[in-house]
Amino acid sequence: MAQHFSLAACDVVGFDLDHTLCRYNLPESAPLIYNSFARFLVKEKGYDKELLTVTPEDWDFCCKGLALDLEDGTFIKLAENGTVLRASHGTKMMTPDMLAEAYGKKEWKYFVSDTGMPSHPGKYYFYDNYFDLPGALLCARVADSLTKQNSGQKTFDFWKDIVAGIQHNFKMSAFKAYRFTTAWNSSSSCAIHIEKKNCGLYFPEIKRDPGKYLHSCPESVRNWLQQLKSAGKILLLITSSHSDYCKLLCEYTLGDDFADLFDIVITNALKPGFFSHSPSQRPFYTLKDDEEQESLPSLDKPGWYSQGNSAHLYELLKKMTSKPKPKVVYFGDSMHSDIFPASHYSHWETVLILEELRGEEGEKPEEAEPLEKKGKYEFLNGKIQRTPWFIHGLLTKSVLTALLQFQVLKQLQHPTMTIAEM
Repeated sequence: MAQHFSLAACDVVGFDLDHTLCRYNLPESAPLIYNSFARFLVKEKGYDKELLTVTPEDWDFCCKGLALDLEDGTFIKLAENGTVLRASHGTKMMTPDMLAEAYGKKEWKYFVSDTGMPSHPGKYYFYDNYFDLPGALLCARVADSLTKQNSGQKTFDFWKDIVAGIQHNFKMSAFKAYRFTTAWNSSSSCAIHIEKKNCGLYFPEIKRDPGKYLHSCPESVRNWLQQLKSAGKILLLITSSHSDYCKLLCEYTLGDDFADLFDIVITNALKPGFFSHSPSQRPFYTLKDDEEQESLPSLDKPGWYSQGNSAHLYELLKKMTSKPKPKVVYFGDSMHSDIFPASHYSHWETVLILEELRGEEGEKPEEAEPLEKKGKYEFLNGKIQRTPWFIHGLLTKSVLTALLQFQVLKQLQHPTMTIAEM
């Protein structure tokens, strides 16, 4: 018998930030993310300059649910039972005969079993959200380039350079323009060291013109959040973005008083580990000027924190609600980082955010062009993509129908397609 979900029955409502409360202008943000990494690889790691040129057709390679085999540069799309539906070496699609020879009808070697336990998590990477998809295209083109340069090379070691690009563009200090440090010498004179921190391309561009890359939040959604608070709900914001970047996003999308909407804000949450790791592995940290300070043995009061774990958070929620088992619902856009871990490890209700569900504005579902006829990044071909700011797939029949079309409900019921945290 199907279980019914009611938001009214929830004591606590939590939200992810990127691509959930904060909606990005994808035709601008996707190329920005791609270029951030591509420029690093070319300039710092000596990769081919061809990576810097992307055609509109190239973006059709991107789709959610791809897994990258880090050893051989192969991208695969899995069926629910773990068999390989289709695969490509780099961007070059395998023929049915090649697919049968390489994989047959067996489970993929790194398929995650129904126990939810990981299988060789360092051997593959899973792409399931719009922040990651430009990286999928870049990795595929890197595999193409290395194969061409090295006469059909079969194994690769480029992932370490991708990780270095992530660190360069998204490390905690990358957002700050400068960091000042002082040192006193033996003559009691002070030396001031100025270290430039505005690293990479991504953060400087977002700060320069946030309106180019971000959508503001509709007033109706702000009103809804305020209504939830007025109804006695505890509101959480849990994001893996760092504190300073979180403030920029929230101030632009929700307004300067955004902090008044939330009882607890947790940044640099390092999901999915926030849900799966123990308190000793992931303590909470206090913040001062957006930098982490002391670790906390427990979470004792509402406020703004960094890192942390869902176990200590839940203990605080018990105190705040005066209930032994407060009911929590969490809204997020990533099966890997939000939906599966919050449900599997923390036993929270979860709501998946999917921009794709609405399709073209004004079209009825039965009138819309079939999804299989559309490129995944068709909007980059000069067409306008009209996507909703917010979709919660639990309240309307039409949304549930669309979720079935995307096979999301299958994933929620059988989370075997979710890879372990990297």
